[in-house]
Amino acid sequence: MADKIPTTMTAIEITQPGGPLVLKAGKRGVPEPETGELLIQVRAAGVNRPDVLQRQGHYPPPAGASDIPGLEIAGDVVAIGEGVTRFRIGERVTALVSGGGYAQYCNVHETNALPIPAGYGFIEAAAIPETYFTVWHNVFERGGLQNGETFLVHGGSSGIGTTAIQLASAFGAYVITTAGSDEKCEACVKLGANRAVNYRHEDFVEAVEDATGGKGVDLILDMVGGDYIERNYDAAAVDGRIVQIAFLNGAKAPTDVSKLMVKRLTHTGSTLRVRSVDFKAGIARELERKVWPLLVERRVAPVIDMVYPLHEAWRAHERMEDGQNIGKIVLDVS
Repeated sequence: MADKIPTTMTAIEITQPGGPLVLKAGKRGVPEPETGELLIQVRAAGVNRPDVLQRQGHYPPPAGASDIPGLEIAGDVVAIGEGVTRFRIGERVTALVSGGGYAQYCNVHETNALPIPAGYGFIEAAAIPETYFTVWHNVFERGGLQNGETFLVHGGSSGIGTTAIQLASAFGAYVITTAGSDEKCEACVKLGANRAVNYRHEDFVEAVEDATGGKGVDLILDMVGGDYIERNYDAAAVDGRIVQIAFLNGAKAPTDVSKLMVKRLTHTGSTLRVRSVDFKAGIARELERKVWPLLVERRVAPVIDMVYPLHEAWRAHERMEDGQNIGKIVLDVS
């Protein structure tokens, strides 16, 4: 099969920092898998907010990663590096990568790849890794969400939000979410949210107090930041936890940190892209053990908003920046 692999491929390049139209299709050499790596013929690639930030010049790839955007892929294994033991040529996989996803071929360490769940095509499979790795680590590992606890996730209609709602509900949490329209709120409820708050018309702090009888929520997953930081402190229960994964409204805001002390809150955060291959491998093992059976049973599943061909990656970025998406945006690379 290796003799069928071309020497060059089409890849989406960031020609300069800027708006969506700086994304252009170009030619790159097909990478060769190094020790422990798989070469994937990419059939579909997920689009994520960090891709937009990278295009704008705000989120450079980590050292050693491809400058081609794209953090999650699905496709066929077409070559393997020395020492690969788990996957064979011809197998279908989905994978979390540090870059390079917007291309026809991409390398990934075999421990950061997972078999595509039974019954899933490449489009759905490409919408799994980034959000499921992120949610599992931040909600369940770092955030410690337990059965019976209350959970607030902001941006419920986003890729992260739709994933967090489904997983938290599947593991027995009472889920509250925020979203920017009645349509998005309705979609969140259908996915398993117990309460969806249209933040344009309702104060989420008041909604949380009402839903919890004044107790507040045990865990908050926030990608908004800005003035949400102090409001999250108000919405959190005593001994509550807040996990920060992004700052769409800014990383700085005046905050009364005495609330951290009075309520004994824990405010933590993380980024995933820069973490080691071994760290991500640990998340992959947990996902395969605890979440993959739920995916196969369709108790949870990626929500697909729109699919665009690879050469129209700029349209996918426009869609994400417009903020109208409900669920994941995916590039069809086939």
